[in-house]
Amino acid sequence: MAATRREIFPVTPTLLSLVAAYAPQYTHVLLFLVSTFNLSPELLYNIFAAVRRYWKPIPKSTKLTLVFKEKDGLVSNQMFHAAEAFLGTKVNPNSRRLRITKSVKEDSINVKFAKSEAIVDSFEGMSLAWRYVIVEGKQKGPRVGGVKPEKKYIELVFEKEHKETVIKSYLPWILEKSKELEAQKKVVKLHNLQWPCTKKESVNLDHPSTFDTLALEPEMKKTITDDLDLFLRRRDFYKKVGKVWKRGYLLYGPPGTGKSSLIAAMANYLKFDIYDIQLNSVHSDSCLKKLMLDTSNRSMIVIEDIDCSMKSHDREGTSSSKKSNDVPTRSSNSFFSLSGLLNFIDGLWSSCGDQRIIIFTTNHKDKLDPALLRPGRMDVHIHMSYLTMGGFKILAANYLNIHDHHWRFTEIEELINGSQVTPAEVAEELMKSDDKEVVLEGLVNVLKRKKMEADKAKEGIDKGKEDKLIIS
Repeated sequence: MAATRREIFPVTPTLLSLVAAYAPQYTHVLLFLVSTFNLSPELLYNIFAAVRRYWKPIPKSTKLTLVFKEKDGLVSNQMFHAAEAFLGTKVNPNSRRLRITKSVKEDSINVKFAKSEAIVDSFEGMSLAWRYVIVEGKQKGPRVGGVKPEKKYIELVFEKEHKETVIKSYLPWILEKSKELEAQKKVVKLHNLQWPCTKKESVNLDHPSTFDTLALEPEMKKTITDDLDLFLRRRDFYKKVGKVWKRGYLLYGPPGTGKSSLIAAMANYLKFDIYDIQLNSVHSDSCLKKLMLDTSNRSMIVIEDIDCSMKSHDREGTSSSKKSNDVPTRSSNSFFSLSGLLNFIDGLWSSCGDQRIIIFTTNHKDKLDPALLRPGRMDVHIHMSYLTMGGFKILAANYLNIHDHHWRFTEIEELINGSQVTPAEVAEELMKSDDKEVVLEGLVNVLKRKKMEADKAKEGIDKGKEDKLIIS
């Protein structure tokens, strides 16, 4: 049997009671309805009872979400990279989606978490949910190099009541864990940076060069390693004297003298990633700054053949080809200036990073602008000269397993001192046979030929000088 009105509403509410019950939120609505439609208080009560039954307020969430974006403005977000490294150790059997990688030279398979995969962690009794997100961005203009722009960020969700503990204890703990992982890292990365590009192209640096295998004089190798060790432990010193914690090296000398091998040996020694900057693709100072800001701390920034990269531009970015008949070596769309490069190396922008090694290489030091060479920019100048006997003995030990004196060494030393031969040329000769005697005999013949060529060239120069004296 249907309930009567009296059973549902035992007491009919008055207009005053309705106003008091729903004031102040609904007072203006009640007065509007009463004045406009002349509705009775009982009907108004029924309307609002129905609204309240189906229009329930949404309960407030007890969760808090922290978002770690890959970049903070122009610079990399350290917290993002720390979280990314930390989460790489948290892959568990319950994961529904994993990312598998393996390079040709790696012995093992790398298992990593994939985008949008959720990982649950615990800390001091708290439950914390992580999620790694990659979103493809919108490309403005034509796509470059087939690379889609993308945005990365990491989310951390937890109860709001744990906010202080997470920010003051959990996140600093993750930073420390990421530093430990960085210290344990065995693989050095080689990053290719060129403009325009939306992300770094990276590979493992599998270069086997070390200071033990470099064909350099032992004194020079010790000088370099001592300088690197001193740089690493002087963080507080740099801060005290007001200098940015960085070091500049200029490697100069003829081709084939081991400049690239020295760079690889330094990276393997320090366990620093290498960022190879392609200046030929940079078309403005602002683009150069963005590339440089994409590098990380504890890294080596390398610009090879700096004389070729800067040949056609002066400090203002004006092409030198307009001032001479030289053929431009740069794209006509490149307008970055030497001043822009110097500003990042030693200007205000150089402070956007710590513990960095900046290396320039050149075959022709005399062609470089003196502004590049002064201390504070290129602090250490290393001349990579032609092969010496000390360097040859290292090559003989590496390639031929000869660690003691060999009867041919005396003749080889005389020939090396009397000619200009690079370590690369000698190394190529040492690889031509497994027989030591055959290899050394072939090397002696090559060195004799180079000495004869050098003597003939010297005679030609001397004769030219005599002719000039006769003419004058």
